[in-house]
Amino acid sequence: MPEQRDYYEVLEIVRTASQGEIATSYRKLAIKYHPDKNPDDEEAIECFKEASEAFEVLHDEEKRSRYDRYGHAGLNGQSAGSGHFSDVEDIFSAFGDIFGDLFGGGRGRGQRVRKGRDVRCEVSLTLQEAAQGVRKTVEFRRHEPCKKCSGSGAAEGSKREVCSYCRGHGQVVQQAGIVRVQTTCPACKGEGSSVSTPCKPCRGSGQKLKKVKADVEIPAGVDEGMQVRITGQGEPSPSGGPSGDCYCVVSVLQHELFEREGQHLICRVPITYSQAVLGCTLEVPTLNGPGEVKVPPGSASGTVFRLNGQGMPDPRVVGLGDLHVQVNIEVPEHVTEEEETLLRELAELEHKNVAPARKSFFDKLKNYFTDDEKKQPRSDRSPE
Repeated sequence: MPEQRDYYEVLEIVRTASQGEIATSYRKLAIKYHPDKNPDDEEAIECFKEASEAFEVLHDEEKRSRYDRYGHAGLNGQSAGSGHFSDVEDIFSAFGDIFGDLFGGGRGRGQRVRKGRDVRCEVSLTLQEAAQGVRKTVEFRRHEPCKKCSGSGAAEGSKREVCSYCRGHGQVVQQAGIVRVQTTCPACKGEGSSVSTPCKPCRGSGQKLKKVKADVEIPAGVDEGMQVRITGQGEPSPSGGPSGDCYCVVSVLQHELFEREGQHLICRVPITYSQAVLGCTLEVPTLNGPGEVKVPPGSASGTVFRLNGQGMPDPRVVGLGDLHVQVNIEVPEHVTEEEETLLRELAELEHKNVAPARKSFFDKLKNYFTDDEKKQPRSDRSPE
């Protein structure tokens, strides 16, 4: 590993140099070896990193004092020599306002352009609208620039002033031991400026909450809880960046005939006992109009019949789901005298002409009770 050069030697200054001289020397070297002026020149980039590392230590009075007394060993890992900055962007990020001062608002300038905050709203759809897709107008609240102060936040006759805490950079660099952190300025909340005489309507914020309307295209097949984005309809950026987005949370109203499971629809259709026994053709509803299901003779209650392609689309996949028609035998709570007579006659016939499956069940039931009696201890049996 190559030996680290003396930081004073790197910056080409004497050990008694003032902070101004340190900054001036670094400015010259940084401009000389700046990556934008030396594209694809690895040697220049290494010199740029080396000069930046030296400046990071010597511009800080505490670090400089330790370095003067103990050399590189006195930094306790706070500057790790060549490779301390993995790339030049680390240098811009680490220095924040310091680097901005040197280059007059170059790429490392402290205040970063931030996107505006996103907002949310809700949109309710019928199942039919969710299946076909629809254009909806939604209402929501967002902040907009105050008309009184044109968004500046300053009262008439006054103007915004550069934040004295961060000197207009919007961010400050804080250091605790070996940890160096760049954070948003707590005084101006990252804006880089403040107002001494705030605008009364917006109380110095430069914004006022307003109810707005926007149109949103809902794609076919959206489901409960999905979100549809309206780009650029969110909060304005506090630093001149792009506005945030509005996210519409979809709510699908319950349908009186269909239940939804993903792309599939379920329709539960009641049928009579005679329809289940003899078979029938049922007219069933679909999202596209009436449909038909053939119920074969002897269908059990709960049998499901599938109609392909009669379900829901899905905006994330190709194709349609299916419609599942479940038939359930409906037992009437009340019957007419004629129906009761016929049912009793049927019951008599069923008793005389026991179906094979029913006979098999009762044979098993008889054997079950017989075997259970045999398993009982003799003392538990009834006396002969």
